[in-house]
Amino acid sequence: MRLPRRVPWASLAELDQVCSWIYADENDLDAKVLAINRLAAWKATTTIPHALESALSILTVIVQDASAQGSSSFLSLRQAYAAAIIRLVNGLVDPLQLGAYARSIASIAAQLGLPAWLVELRHAATHEDLPSIDVLREAARDSMSWLLHHYFIPALNPSNIEPSKAPKLRPLYPVLAQYKSLLKSTNRDASLRTKYKQEITKVLRDIERWISEAKLASDITSAALDLDDTQADDDIDDVDPREWSALNRLCDHLLEKGGLVPVSKKKRSPSNTFDPSSSLLAIWSPLLTHIHAHHPSFPSILISRLITVIIPPDQDSPSHPPVETISLNVEDDSNTRDLSYELCIASWAHWMVESFVCSSGEEEEDRRSRRANAVASLVSGIGMAKKSNETDHRAAQHLLKVLCAKDPNMQQASHLLLQPITSSTPSWTASDLTTMSERLDTLLAASESRSTPEDQSTTITTITTTELELPKGWKLLDSVRDGWRPTPIGVSCFS
Repeated sequence: MRLPRRVPWASLAELDQVCSWIYADENDLDAKVLAINRLAAWKATTTIPHALESALSILTVIVQDASAQGSSSFLSLRQAYAAAIIRLVNGLVDPLQLGAYARSIASIAAQLGLPAWLVELRHAATHEDLPSIDVLREAARDSMSWLLHHYFIPALNPSNIEPSKAPKLRPLYPVLAQYKSLLKSTNRDASLRTKYKQEITKVLRDIERWISEAKLASDITSAALDLDDTQADDDIDDVDPREWSALNRLCDHLLEKGGLVPVSKKKRSPSNTFDPSSSLLAIWSPLLTHIHAHHPSFPSILISRLITVIIPPDQDSPSHPPVETISLNVEDDSNTRDLSYELCIASWAHWMVESFVCSSGEEEEDRRSRRANAVASLVSGIGMAKKSNETDHRAAQHLLKVLCAKDPNMQQASHLLLQPITSSTPSWTASDLTTMSERLDTLLAASESRSTPEDQSTTITTITTTELELPKGWKLLDSVRDGWRPTPIGVSCFS
């Protein structure tokens, strides 16, 4: 549940009045002074949003500029304009530096819809020559226009604003393909590790930046609803919905053929311990470890996503919408499910549960907890699935069997779930039809020889009064006195 948000205005009417003072008439300085006074009073009593603070700073400079007609002291105005615009851009961009590695201000501003030239002006005013007064005045007007359309209007009419389309994410598959190529080269020739060290570090930073962009582009409302619907363990309960959405999209990219699962079916076979092959671990375990170092909830999210893949979704319920991705191998972009793919996914789930070190001080109790959460998800998924075909659950059932092998209690419980369901189709013969005909004749004969309802009620009443002793407060209904009559189940027994 979202906590209440504290705002400086008593009602939206006050905010609407301030908005009208600012934007109703561009040349009405008296109205702008009223808006400055109201915003300054709000700022003195409580913390105001960054948008209002920026509006106050820019308005103050605009009024000073209009009041200083004929003055030759433009340097102070230029500095005031530049400071207000720099604070506006920095205040909007800095809170969105969510990743471990800094992103360019231009990329974040593009996702916010902030004009790119304001970012360039901010850079020039900070590191280069101070822009001219005319350029700064135009920047102030564009800044106030941006605040109107991106803050005041949405704040005053939240129900009338159409949800904005999420910014389109740059594709991740080229970065993953580059990472995969570099790791293959260094694994084949250890002497190349020093040569490619900087390139690998750059690729890891690009992946981390992509995660930050995905967090910014995610819809926090839908992400929160999806997170509530996810059967997650305790490690995911406290995750920010945006981070959960971004990491879940990353998992979808990793699970494409050519990622954690090789395109060649010969390379998908798990090892004797039901872990991925040593070549797959050598390529992808460094990336998984790197992501976990910056996102502690990543192992739990990946395990949950792996289990979701190997358990077929219920046909009667909407499944999780797939993320539009492109295979890392251009020769194979088919997403057809097959048993080798699911077994490879199951082996990665087993390795994440049993062998992946989530922290340096991890204890066996933490591993058992992770195993119990995975087993619970498998049991729930297999039990709720409606498909009865044995091959649909083969990978999930094998993973459940392997995970439960180390715990006697889990092993006994899983044995009951994994028992095969015998459903043989009966083959009808002529003797079966003869038996059914004989039973039908017997039922018809009994129906013809039974007594009338009145006779039955009299007989029952006689038996009840002479042989049965009803508990206190109970009585037997009579057809004459109470209108009771014998009827099939589901039909009213009162005439």
